[in-house]
Amino acid sequence: MIRGYTCLNDVTERHMQGRDGQWTRAKSFDTFCPIGPAVTADIDPDNVSVASYLNGELKQKSSTANLIFNIAKIVEFVTSIMTLEPGDLIATGTPSGVGPMQPGDEIAIEIQGIGRLVNPVVAE
Repeated sequence: MIRGYTCLNDVTERHMQGRDGQWTRAKSFDTFCPIGPAVTADIDPDNVSVASYLNGELKQKSSTANLIFNIAKIVEFVTSIMTLEPGDLIATGTPSGVGPMQPGDEIAIEIQGIGRLVNPVVAE
């Protein structure tokens, strides 16, 4: 059973990803996967708009209707490999338009019916 849906900002340190040749370390820093602002089950997950804004400028805009696999297929695939426990999250991917962020920037992820997740970009 799916408890609900939320925004997730799947941050990647691209220079490290290029050096390592894979994703693991480049996606594993503290603060690199903020989620929120709310969890809701009251949306059609296969047809909601998704957008990101960097410093207020629209960078990504699409719909979950454009996902390669719909939510049911994604859940079916994941659960064929592993057991999901309460509280587990599945990230579905991102629309085109991803780009660099710098310390001092503000990134906002917005999903129709869920809300807006806003985070500052800070240097560690």
